[in-house]
Amino acid sequence: MQIDFNNLNINQLSFDTEFEKRVGIFLDDWFSAGTMVKVQTSGSTGTPKVFEIEKNKMINSAVMTCNFLGLEKGDSALLCLPVEYISGKMMVVRSIQRKLKLIVAEPSLKPVEHLEKKIDFCAMTPLQVENSLDKLHLIKNLIIGGAAVSESLKNKIFELNLNTSNRIFETYGMSETLSHIALRQLMPEPEEYFTVFENVSIGLDERGCLTIFAPAVNGELLKTNDLVDIKNKKQFKFLGRIDNVINSGGAKIFPEALEALVKKAISNEAVFLGLKDESLGQKLMLVIEGNESDEIRKIILQLPFEKNFHKPKEILFMDEIPRTPNGKINRIGLYEKINAGK
Repeated sequence: MQIDFNNLNINQLSFDTEFEKRVGIFLDDWFSAGTMVKVQTSGSTGTPKVFEIEKNKMINSAVMTCNFLGLEKGDSALLCLPVEYISGKMMVVRSIQRKLKLIVAEPSLKPVEHLEKKIDFCAMTPLQVENSLDKLHLIKNLIIGGAAVSESLKNKIFELNLNTSNRIFETYGMSETLSHIALRQLMPEPEEYFTVFENVSIGLDERGCLTIFAPAVNGELLKTNDLVDIKNKKQFKFLGRIDNVINSGGAKIFPEALEALVKKAISNEAVFLGLKDESLGQKLMLVIEGNESDEIRKIILQLPFEKNFHKPKEILFMDEIPRTPNGKINRIGLYEKINAGK
């Protein structure tokens, strides 16, 4: 279905599928007299929770994204993310605020499978993009969020030789910042650092983790668990989450950095974990999604790891790595699954 927010008459809309009905429920909530909206977190780094957000702050967030991308009234957008989460809700709010024509598509691994004409704006998870490479040329502005974009996916995007008019960005944000507050361009000109939106300030806390002050969307100084390198007042590079840091034999290991190296060499999903070990404290394990492969094992062990202790002590192949409902790797679930198996 398509909703034209430049010429909206909700009473004439027909919400047929279960997903369309959830979109309709959110629209009823949004256009109600209430000033707050309930949002569910993904649960990728802890227990899922529900909290309320002011509608006017969601509008402020929508304005920042629409302005950055240059979206205009009447442009087309595609919703293919669950509306239970902030990612899906914000796609709807951006469409309302900028009066876009919103195409509503069932969230799936191949959300643009039936897309035949060009659209101006879409947001997807990395896994959705991975399964939509043949359709990316139809999307003028694509933002990728929910999880880090792997090196293998970046390479696949580069190999498409897309037109310079196709812009692709990786997002940085969280539920507390009402989706993203920074973007990093992947195409057509790859950028190493994220650039924060206007009126967003960044810094470091005593742990070396990113702090964010974005008063338009959240009045509090937000302390993240993300270790970063700050280039200047507006740019930073993500290093890894402090709660994912592995302490093996007294050495701190950033799994995200190692995963980026591995994913340059193989196309499989790969996750580094620290398992309890009597002598090392934590033993470095690499979990690879897919069938057991001596060839992949050999490739990994020959990679140019910066330190010898960056090489995994154990490599485990798994049919399917646990993910949260919105596609993020569930490290807690993976850790528990491995322990249960042992």
